[in-house]
Amino acid sequence: MFLKKQPIEYIVAGLGNPGDKYFRNRHNVGFMCIDYISQKEKIKVNKIKFRSVTSEGNIGEHRVLLIKPQTYMNLSGEAIREAMTFYKIPPANLIVIHDDINLDVGVMRIKRKGSDGGQKGVKNIIAQLSAEEFPRIKIGVGLPPPEIEMIHWVTGDIPKADQESIFKMIEKSYEAIKLIIDGKIDNAMNLYN
Repeated sequence: MFLKKQPIEYIVAGLGNPGDKYFRNRHNVGFMCIDYISQKEKIKVNKIKFRSVTSEGNIGEHRVLLIKPQTYMNLSGEAIREAMTFYKIPPANLIVIHDDINLDVGVMRIKRKGSDGGQKGVKNIIAQLSAEEFPRIKIGVGLPPPEIEMIHWVTGDIPKADQESIFKMIEKSYEAIKLIIDGKIDNAMNLYN
């Protein structure tokens, strides 16, 4: 007897840039979160689909698609829209994890919806979906000093001094996602904002 596979209920998308040279960049915090979740939940994120590296599995009682778009940060929405269309996922069931320069290192913010806040990957998602009503987890990477251009800052590696603080936020993002997909986004916001 075969058990019917549960349909995908949520898409959890970590934003970043593909390739080894970007692996430890500030911009790749979203990818790092997906890697952490995949380890904790034993979901191998290794399938190529929707111009992304993906895999599906369970987080608690919910079937999720973990996705790392390979379209580069600024076109993240194109890949995410393909996956959402395929699985018929509404924006409210998309959770996006990304870096945020407007938050200090070691700070995380959860938002139910809103503008892109200057994050170009999120801007593209909003444009592709024609919607702002999707939860996001923002992990602070801080602002660059005046002598460093923004592009070099976000595509720069996370310095050793910041790694522990950012890893703590990655761990907390996993805990927040479990609450969000259980319908407890207010609890997640109260705990982690």
